Amino acid sequence: MFKGTIIAKEAAKGFEEIQDMAGTIGINGTAHSLPADPRTSLLDFLRHDLGLTGTKKGCDHGQCGACTVIVNGMRINSCLTLAAMHEGDRVTTIEGIGGPDAPSDLQHAFMAHDALQCGYCTPGQICSAQAMLAEIAEGWPSDATADLTSEATFSDEEIRERMSGNLCRCGAYANIVAAIRDVARGRADATV
Repeated sequence: MFKGTIIAKEAAKGFEEIQDMAGTIGINGTAHSLPADPRTSLLDFLRHDLGLTGTKKGCDHGQCGACTVIVNGMRINSCLTLAAMHEGDRVTTIEGIGGPDAPSDLQHAFMAHDALQCGYCTPGQICSAQAMLAEIAEGWPSDATADLTSEATFSDEEIRERMSGNLCRCGAYANIVAAIRDVARGRADATV
């Protein structure tokens, strides 16, 4: 079992209680009251109300992926959704994936492969990669999947297609793909 699955299972324990509370949202395994202003984006709620500044505001139009978070196991652009729309949901930010004292396997790989330069897009890249690896494990096809009737196979082309919603203005794409590839191979080895 890879570290991301362990993190998700541990976080899910607390989320069961969150779903029973009205007007709350689960962020990294902790219940929080929804913002009083229903117009608050999930991104602004995370950054301004909760102080979770790992999620970045890039374009504020859903075009760059810097604000990517994982909601109920699916990656979304937090700038395009209102916090109020996620009552009872489970949200995982980069802070919930790992930190300086306990980095995730993806965070280790990004550092080992120098898959960042300025680092601004990195939290969104890692959140997206975490969910993308789960999509492939579940057999979800992408536009790069050659045969929609068979299981999705892991390839650099699949990584590039599935990560295409996350921009890196510094151009660290080759290293990002290499980091994700290494983590996916390590996870595959761990399940054998």
